Amino acid sequence: MDRERFEKQLNFILEIDKEKQILRQTHIRGYSRQEDDAEHAWHMAVMAFLLQEYSNEKIDIGRTMLMLLIHDLVEIDAGDTYAYDAEANKTKDEREHKAAERIYGLLPEDQGKMLMDLWLEFEAYETPEARFAHVMDNFQPLLLNHENDGKNWTSHNVRISQPLKRNEKTATGSEEIWSYMEEILEQSIRDGKIIDDREEKQE
Repeated sequence: MDRERFEKQLNFILEIDKEKQILRQTHIRGYSRQEDDAEHAWHMAVMAFLLQEYSNEKIDIGRTMLMLLIHDLVEIDAGDTYAYDAEANKTKDEREHKAAERIYGLLPEDQGKMLMDLWLEFEAYETPEARFAHVMDNFQPLLLNHENDGKNWTSHNVRISQPLKRNEKTATGSEEIWSYMEEILEQSIRDGKIIDDREEKQE
């Protein structure tokens, strides 16, 4: 055993335990509490495995699942940035890149580079794996918000223009899942959970 390598790996393993402390805006099913980043990552990885048949393109599912498991580790340093917080999103990229360099840099060089490259691949949104991973990243909170009677949407006065903007590329990863997501959004508008501001945007 290369003891120095092993200790770097253990240091990283212990460091990422902090992901369990990063609370998201989304609540777990039943709305009893907020979910944490580690729960979000686990949920998406399982979803990706089960729903991979709906990807527009064939994907390497192992690569996609690992991408989903590691892409939010940067929030250990950068914190969770609410999708519809325009001000916080201005500094999100800078904060997360700095965090990625520190956190993945804890690993032995070869493993650190591999995870950093995977994180950058997710951020670039250009490969079939990254596109499908983004579908999961957008679908999972939407599914939970809908299941929780839209409480996260109503508490933030979410307007339909916001999820539509966030999901403008989702169909490039899965047209079928995006179609289902559109059904949820339209139902949520009818139920008064999301504000319909589409006519305002056209004026």
